[in-house]
Formats: sequence, structure tokens, C-alpha cells
Amino acid sequence: MKRCLTIVTAVYCFLSPIAAQAPPPRAIVLRTACRGGDCPLLTGPPQTAGMRSGYVRLQPGQSVGWHSTGKNEESLVILRGSGTAQIEGADGLVFQAPQLVYIPPATRHNVQNTGAETLEYVYVVAPAPAR
Repeated sequence: MKRCLTIVTAVYCFLSPIAAQAPPPRAIVLRTACRGGDCPLLTGPPQTAGMRSGYVRLQPGQSVGWHSTGKNEESLVILRGSGTAQIEGADGLVFQAPQLVYIPPATRHNVQNTGAETLEYVYVVAPAPAR
């Protein structure tokens, strides 16, 4: 019995690192058409090395709600419309298409459609290196 347990343990120790390895990210093409207001596109590992992305559509007056980037940095590629990136403890950043909004790591923020038409943007969130 002890010999069997030793063999099982050895096989487990040998195969565990192999099983835990995810396949490397590969190039892909994704559709950005979605029915809802927030449509995840890239969802992080193993699909990417750490980047996440999605497509957001907000009607006039709507917002995504306050949230934080955590240890990540975020960019918003404004495709259509206008709005404000509200930053906790700072003035809001007013934007309109076509523009890019950058949000640093550990920043609590909200995105609000302050315009008269639908606001559409793609967000990209990626791990920020430690400083």
C-alpha cells in the first residue's frame, strides 16, 4: 500500500505542473456587436496574458457605476457619443468621440453618458507593472 501511495504521489508531482500550464494566448478576431450594454470581449488568461476588454453601450443619462481598476490600468476608446469619466477625488474628464481616456491603476471611477446620443466605447484593462 505504501509503495502504491508513493507511485501515485510521484505521478501526481510529475503531471501537476504539466496539467496546470495553460496554452499560450493566440491571435483571434472577435465581433463587437452585442445586444446588452456591456459585452465582454477579452476575458484574461488563458485567452490573453492578462489583458481584458469589452464593448460598452450606454444610453443618455446612464452610467457604468463606480468601480476601481485595482492593480490594473484601463483605457477607453470612445467610438460614438460623449460623456464624463468621473474620477474619485478629482475633476471629471469630459470626452467625446473619437478620443481615448486613460485611467491609472488603483483609481476609483465611473463613466457616464452626458450626451444626447448613445455612448459606445471599448475598454481595455491590463495589469500594470509594480512601481
